[in-house]
Amino acid sequence: MKIPEDYIQKIILPSCNYDKRIAEAFIKIPRHYFVDEALHKLAYKDEALPIGFGQTISKPSTVAKMTFLLDPKPADKVLEIGTGSGFQAAILSKLASEVFTVERISGLYKRASSTIRKLFINNVRFKIDNGKIGWEENAPFDKIIVTAEAENFPDELLLQLKNNGKMVIPIKGILKVFTKKDADLIEEAVSECKFVKFVT
Repeated sequence: MKIPEDYIQKIILPSCNYDKRIAEAFIKIPRHYFVDEALHKLAYKDEALPIGFGQTISKPSTVAKMTFLLDPKPADKVLEIGTGSGFQAAILSKLASEVFTVERISGLYKRASSTIRKLFINNVRFKIDNGKIGWEENAPFDKIIVTAEAENFPDELLLQLKNNGKMVIPIKGILKVFTKKDADLIEEAVSECKFVKFVT
């Protein structure tokens, strides 16, 4: 299945501020690999799609936007909380040095890790655990991205973020970016958003 040109030109590029490096990652990672075959015809629409277990794969515009806000650099070590389908982790694998992704649902963990292996991606590491506690043994991280809506700021994750590091997280319906600067935490509210709930 070929990735449609409109998917990149009309959905991805406008959502990532026309960042060509991010757009290239979306070209390299076919979204239809991450949904059931029955949904392949919808894979390149700007829609969230069910992936089982009451979870969804986010709209591609949302993934592109969050990736742009996270601003992963080639040398970065990134922590993702909420593997889901594995699509966000796969995109990040093309933009960062290492991706560590945590998922609480065993079925999603198994499916996502299998899909990413089929794409010959070897810089993503998976863990099944409570995302609230992060991945302490591999901390600190340059960037942290949370792909489920939290009720409160997760202090445990802040401890695993490097100084000058950045965290992108939806909190109570608002997509936020936090930047750690020594003892300070700079908060930016970006936009309203809708995500599945962060369950611990």
